[in-house]
Amino acid sequence: SIRIIRIGLMSNFEQRLLSEIEFRLERTPVEESDDEVQHDESPTGKCVAPIFDRKLRNFRAMEGVPMTFSCKVVGIPVPKVYWFKDGKQILRKNDHYKKIREGDGTCVLHIEVTNNDDDGNYTVMAANPQGRISCSGHLIIQTGPLRNRMTPMIHSQRVRARIQEVEEGEPTQERFFRPHFLQAPGDMVAHEGRVCRLDCKVSGLPNPELMWLINGRPIYPDVYHRMLVRENCVHSLVIDPLKQDDAGTYTCIASNKAGQSSFGLELRVVEKEMKQAPQFVEKLQNTGIAEGTPVRLECRVLGMPPPVIYWKKDNDTIPHTKARVSIHQDATGYVCLLIQPTRKEDAGWYTVSAKNEAGIVSCTARLDIYAQWHKQVPLPMKKAPRQGSRYAVLTGQGLDIKSAFPTTDNSPILFSSSPVEAQLESEEL
Repeated sequence: SIRIIRIGLMSNFEQRLLSEIEFRLERTPVEESDDEVQHDESPTGKCVAPIFDRKLRNFRAMEGVPMTFSCKVVGIPVPKVYWFKDGKQILRKNDHYKKIREGDGTCVLHIEVTNNDDDGNYTVMAANPQGRISCSGHLIIQTGPLRNRMTPMIHSQRVRARIQEVEEGEPTQERFFRPHFLQAPGDMVAHEGRVCRLDCKVSGLPNPELMWLINGRPIYPDVYHRMLVRENCVHSLVIDPLKQDDAGTYTCIASNKAGQSSFGLELRVVEKEMKQAPQFVEKLQNTGIAEGTPVRLECRVLGMPPPVIYWKKDNDTIPHTKARVSIHQDATGYVCLLIQPTRKEDAGWYTVSAKNEAGIVSCTARLDIYAQWHKQVPLPMKKAPRQGSRYAVLTGQGLDIKSAFPTTDNSPILFSSSPVEAQLESEEL
């Protein structure tokens, strides 16, 4: 079977050639990109220059086989992508190449059937209002045996010379290793209001620098986000406390001089149940009441979820089944302890407590019972109906008082009522 072989080393000459191509492309105008990405003339919000999460690689392939260059680029706004071969832009009308753009930033240049003319240097450039960036890959097309195909001698010599040059490329004095994630978290589910920690372990030489993004936007350290690095190359993104808008797609990009690597995950935030510790809106009030009359000890308390109510009298719990006592509570937070009728032993200190998952709160009030004082009010005396004087009774029995005490009209003494009779009458009254 025919295989595509990746080339690991390049000569200094070809390295300088690719660098020159990239330098020129990043500083000269280009034809409009044929992808569907559009940029505003005056972008708003935070912008980030393009970053390669994965760069192009070098390949050596047999003539006639399919060939694919692939890279991954991110940025804000989404970068436009341009493809070049040997410094010349590959336009849409060139149907020899198929360009593919995926939603995660992957960009592909595909050749269905390679030929000798495909040998060369391929460059992809990504651009947005914040800047341009490019990377290149080298493709060598190797022809089949001479007995099967008649290949021009000049091309064969060029291919052999370039293969030898690649294989005999001088090693660099300093060795670099592109980042590689040894450990990375997968998709996660976390609870709102708690601490969320994303840990990963990465290798590379020199030590890679990490950048975290959420939904394509960079995450910078603040009071809610911290980036930690430990000596064992473990990097952590700590979010405390976790909020609903922290949900989304997270991307971690590690980069150093040798290249870049990345991983992604989905973080889903579970909304926490709204909880609020109980709080007294209206507290119990000290009360005094006459014995035998009903009394209500009332308050109003709110909380989420609705709190459970407990009553105590002098630190002893009041059962719901106690005689003469009833406990009431409604959805508005109104709480009442009703005692009817009251007795002297009901006097004391009453405490009401409200408890739910978020906390507990209490308040206390004094109930005093006064004795009933009944005043002894004398009843009014009954007055007997007057039946006439004692002398009138004697007159009725045949004794003539007036004849026994004769008077004249000029006499100052009036017999309508004698002194004796008046005194007797007053005694009767």
